[in-house]
Amino acid sequence: MDPVERVDYLWSWLGEAETNHGRGHMIMKLFSSSSRSRERFLEAILQSAIEYAIISTDLDGLVTTWNEGARRILGWDEAEIIGKPAAVIFTQEDLQAGILQREMTAALTEGHGNDERWHVRKDGSLFWASGQMMALTSDDGEVEGFVKILRDRTEQRENEERQRVLMHELSHRMKNTLAVVQAITSQSFRNASSMEDAEQSISARINAYSKAHDILLQQNWLGTTMGTIVEATAINLGLETSGRFKSSGPAVELGPQAALCFSLVLHELVTNASKYGALSVDTGTVEIEWSVRDEAGDPRLNFTWQEVGGPAVEAPSKKGFGTRLVSSSLSAFGEVSLDYAPTGLILRVDAPLQKLQYKNYSDAEE
Repeated sequence: MDPVERVDYLWSWLGEAETNHGRGHMIMKLFSSSSRSRERFLEAILQSAIEYAIISTDLDGLVTTWNEGARRILGWDEAEIIGKPAAVIFTQEDLQAGILQREMTAALTEGHGNDERWHVRKDGSLFWASGQMMALTSDDGEVEGFVKILRDRTEQRENEERQRVLMHELSHRMKNTLAVVQAITSQSFRNASSMEDAEQSISARINAYSKAHDILLQQNWLGTTMGTIVEATAINLGLETSGRFKSSGPAVELGPQAALCFSLVLHELVTNASKYGALSVDTGTVEIEWSVRDEAGDPRLNFTWQEVGGPAVEAPSKKGFGTRLVSSSLSAFGEVSLDYAPTGLILRVDAPLQKLQYKNYSDAEE
């Protein structure tokens, strides 16, 4: 490949990289004449491509030219970098792995060496770059050095990483939602006395789960507060103005998983209280309280559900779906106890606040 063809190749690569920005046509038109000398091509490149760091070196890897784009992207002025090793823009890990030498070897043997990795700015900060390295040859074919072209792709990489995390979270949420719906359906049928009873139970439970999803979606799935979940439960079951559903506690943030669990648990507790507990009689009330205490520097949530003024309570001979749901779902976050006191059912939860505030599934998996 002669010098003009090499420069044409470089600009072909640049043109493809810029197509989405509308500059590919301009670049190719500017350098379409193959009769121009290599020096004129390189000079035009150096003057016009400020979005790209374009660096040439001698055979020892010492910088011989440094364009305005290189100054903007990497931070060194031309005067302070000329004659210095181009290795300064590579990370120590890549230098120890021989990446720079590999790029040079690929440029000599294959025509170009690809570059898709972290690079180092003058201030020591890292940025993700995409680029190429090619050999520079004289008119008689002797290799004189190398030219390296790279572009800062940090923002694009960060966007791709955010997209990857989003898809990962979405996959987890879908699987988790389907698993919950499947459990609700199968357990509701197993414990129902009739098909109608099963249908009503399934509908009510999925509706409670759906309401919690709606709340989380309004907050971009970052979480919500305990107060919001408790209030939504009361509204969903028509208890918000009854005076028999009392709640108090500070503003405590819950992550998505904890919010969904508390929504289902509160729905089960209210449903059972309405059928068999304090809310099944006119004089009964439900009192919900929560607080945060510090334990050796780690905040913990104390949550209490207490039924008062209802029928005498006895521990069930076997656990139904609601009891199993309360115990199993909340125990994933901390300590859970159900006290079937004669005066009314008492649920207590003692859990690390950090665990309740996980924003996504990957946090919980760590």
